[in-house]
Amino acid sequence: MRSPYGLDIIENCTTCPVREDRLFCNLGKAAVESLQKIKSTSTYPKGAMLFVEGQESRGAFILCRGKGKLYTSSSEGRTIILRIALPGEVLGLTATIANKPYEATVELLEPSQVNFLPKAEFLTFLGQHSDASMHVAKQLSSNCAGAYEEIRCLGLSASSGEKLARILLKWAAPYLKTGSREVKITLSLTHEEIAQMMGSSRETVSRLFSDFRRKQLIATKGSSLVLRDVPALQRMLQ
Repeated sequence: MRSPYGLDIIENCTTCPVREDRLFCNLGKAAVESLQKIKSTSTYPKGAMLFVEGQESRGAFILCRGKGKLYTSSSEGRTIILRIALPGEVLGLTATIANKPYEATVELLEPSQVNFLPKAEFLTFLGQHSDASMHVAKQLSSNCAGAYEEIRCLGLSASSGEKLARILLKWAAPYLKTGSREVKITLSLTHEEIAQMMGSSRETVSRLFSDFRRKQLIATKGSSLVLRDVPALQRMLQ
């Protein structure tokens, strides 16, 4: 089914063609049928907020299509982007299970399809299906490992250039093949948002992009970004 945002909406989880490729959704038949009964499907435009940091948790969200940024802000207005959420991720999971407020804000970076799982029904569902509980544990473990990697990137990178190279290579990872020298990706974030991921300033990020272009490490055109010399970027991390 087509949505107002041009998305091909998948209403039924039991017939989803990509279910087996996604960590949480790759469940047994009985669990998927139960999940289908408790979830509701919605589409959102770019810039929509799924939930806000400090808001009382009301359930979890499965990001079926689209991307979102998770960020936290200080009382002075400083913002740090924690990570970029990709299709298949369950958002608000920790807060829902722990019955605590959402620990971050999620803003969608493009038109998206999202399935909502109300808290009470979701917790009952997990109690009834052990395979779903195990998949939740794997998702939480993956989130924890990702947080460790982000802290390592911010805390141990020797320079801002190394931080930017690490971020670009991480985004390119799903498209890289063995021995790849060049890869093309879509840049979803502005220089300001990338700076918020690096703990840096927009001016520094803009300068680094210019420097990378001058050294022919990257090429940009609109939202398209080509990593022209993947091995050289990888050497920056060593």
